[in-house]
Amino acid sequence: MLEIYIPDFGSVKLEYLVSDFTGTLSVDGTLLPKVREKLNEIAQFLKIHILTADIFEKACTELEGINCKIHIIKGENLDIQKEDYVKNLGAERVVALGNGINDRRMLKTARLGIAVTEGEGCAVDALIAADVHVRSAKEGLDLLLNPKRFKATLRL
Repeated sequence: MLEIYIPDFGSVKLEYLVSDFTGTLSVDGTLLPKVREKLNEIAQFLKIHILTADIFEKACTELEGINCKIHIIKGENLDIQKEDYVKNLGAERVVALGNGINDRRMLKTARLGIAVTEGEGCAVDALIAADVHVRSAKEGLDLLLNPKRFKATLRL
């Protein structure tokens, strides 16, 4: 669990990290440098769930050795599927990472939403739905490893 109090934002008690894979933790389906190590470090205090349509069909291979649950989503309404997944975990206990338009609803629903701009960009709707924007997955994961940084970003 990760607990932090952010003035004017409130108490945050997180149990889960829910992240998109393609474009968030990876570029062209290849896991980004340092992400493996950071995810395994975060897995010591948060349960990690990766939600992906896996368009490059590499997620399971790339995430091998990381303490996480991988959920391949298929069909239509991927944004609603991701939002429902977060709600089923208990949205108030979730921090979400994403970059795509299909991540916007989970970013908005999660207690803490982090929009990531990596090599594949970030959809404007995802950016607007998030609480925080970072330039890379590494920066987003570093926020979770150094949670006092959220105070500087989210307080009034």
